[in-house]
Amino acid sequence: MKPLTVKNLTVITAGNLVQGSEETLIQHGAYRLKQVKKTNTALFTSKRIVNWKSLEPLYPLVLVTDWSYSHNEIPRQIITIKVTNADEAYWKFVNFYRDQFNIPVVTITGTSGKTTTKEMIKHILSAEKKVSATTLSSNSRTASLQYLLSIDEETEAAVFETAVGSPGDVTKAGKYFKPTIGIITNIGAHHLNYCKTLEGYIQAKGEMLDIIHPKGTLIINAEDKNTKKIDFSRFPGNIIKIGKHESCDFRAINIRYHNNGMLFTIIHNNKSFEVFVPGFGEHQVYNALEAIAAVYEIGITIPMAAKQLQSFRHLNKQLQLFEGINHSVLIDDTWSITTTSLEAALKVLQALGKDKKKIAVIGTITDLGSWGYIIHEQAGELIHQIGVDVLVTIGEHARIMADHAVDLGLSSPVYTFKNSLLAYKLLQDIVDENTILLVKGDMYSKQVSNLATDLKRKQGLPPE
Repeated sequence: MKPLTVKNLTVITAGNLVQGSEETLIQHGAYRLKQVKKTNTALFTSKRIVNWKSLEPLYPLVLVTDWSYSHNEIPRQIITIKVTNADEAYWKFVNFYRDQFNIPVVTITGTSGKTTTKEMIKHILSAEKKVSATTLSSNSRTASLQYLLSIDEETEAAVFETAVGSPGDVTKAGKYFKPTIGIITNIGAHHLNYCKTLEGYIQAKGEMLDIIHPKGTLIINAEDKNTKKIDFSRFPGNIIKIGKHESCDFRAINIRYHNNGMLFTIIHNNKSFEVFVPGFGEHQVYNALEAIAAVYEIGITIPMAAKQLQSFRHLNKQLQLFEGINHSVLIDDTWSITTTSLEAALKVLQALGKDKKKIAVIGTITDLGSWGYIIHEQAGELIHQIGVDVLVTIGEHARIMADHAVDLGLSSPVYTFKNSLLAYKLLQDIVDENTILLVKGDMYSKQVSNLATDLKRKQGLPPE
């Protein structure tokens, strides 16, 4: 954080310094008591603090409050700024802080690929610039302030990921980050327990158009069917399209698998460039296109971006390859699961599994609410369309996709289990050196995630 004095903060918030030195430096910010971890923190809160004793190790502490404390209730060591409305004071501070920095800020949303795209952009920019960024996929509402305050005088660019758990999440993130560049990676079906309908989810993702600077840039996957449903006419800035179609501004052709990643040719402004990106799957090419388009807007040339991408480190549990039990090939894709990422994983399984027995182990798709049955049926359609040699599902809801795939005509052997122990015992019997095995789930499904770990052993025993 770029430090500021209590005097500065008092002016910014239109507050009144009740007690303490106006020259004290503020080096951290918080809007919840539990977020106060260090000295010299400004805490914005309307709640009454009772346990002052626990805060003593964190002095000096600056309290920005609209609570009417009684005389001498606040310890003299607490620097206190009284404001009319603590929430309004907080947003005055946030707006002031963000507006101090005239730097490119990239904000990313989407159903799949946001963390990977964000990490690619960070990796490319870090070769020449000091970059602030969200940590892996930590993109909760409560983390936004700390990410904003990670920007300081030395920061030359920032890239932040924002998820959609509920409508308004992207809008709220925009109030913090005020992006100059926004990216929508793709829109599948997710978080329908809060967004209620797919249309509501698409609308929530479309909030990205409202938070980008009016003269900024929006980057979209021009071939994503749900992204196309957004009304882009309300966005006054520049729209960049990525994809395989010749109408795209950043176009990928000649896509092929190569060693531990993907090779492709990128066409931009009638010029072509060869690019290698670590990580398997055509979806990884789209991630790379979005990242290259973003850094190009910031001033990084395509050859420089391509050179940096070669050393990009693929993320854990995202289509990672291992030697599995009985000398098989194991694909661990247990970071997250949506129908979008399931389709990508199944296509990778098909591409890497030529002349091998292809087994897919799939867990439940979460955060669907009343849409659970329909979305799991859609997953079953994907399995039927793309195909596997053996299908194994784990969990009651995952069985819906198996049953639907069979109803549609999937003739491969299908096994449905309630727990991973029984699945492991089956796999130990049917997996051999001619098998490629995909394990697909998310970080919240410990059974599926732990199964992937157990299957990485060369000579495995059933888990206890």
